[in-house]
Amino acid sequence: QVQFVESGGGLVQPGGSLRLSCAASGSIFSIYTIGWYRQAPGKQREFVAHSTRGGSTNSADSVKGRFTISRDSAKNMVYLQMNSLKPEDTAVYYCNFYPTALSNWGQGTQVTVSS
Repeated sequence: QVQFVESGGGLVQPGGSLRLSCAASGSIFSIYTIGWYRQAPGKQREFVAHSTRGGSTNSADSVKGRFTISRDSAKNMVYLQMNSLKPEDTAVYYCNFYPTALSNWGQGTQVTVSS
C-alpha cells in the first residue's frame, strides 16, 4: 500500500505563503491522480486540489487562484504552493489518491494562519 507523508506546514500571518510537500512510497504513485485535502477543527475533511498523472490540475473554488498543486513523479512528490493565505485556510493538510482516498490517511501537516 502507498503511504503518504506530508510536511511543510507551520504558522503564518494572513497574506503569507507556505509550500507543502507530500512524499509517497511506491512506484504506482506516478499513474494515479493525487489530491490535497484539509480538515479544519470541527469540520469534515475537504478537497483542496488534485493533479493527474498527465499534469492536469483542479482546485476547490475556495483556493482557486491562490493555491497551486504540482507533482514530480520521478521523485514521488506532490507539492502545494499556498499564497495569500487566509485564517480560514487553517487546517491539517493531507495528501492521498483522488477522488477516492485509497490509502490510509497520514498524520498530515498543520497550517495555521493567524496574526
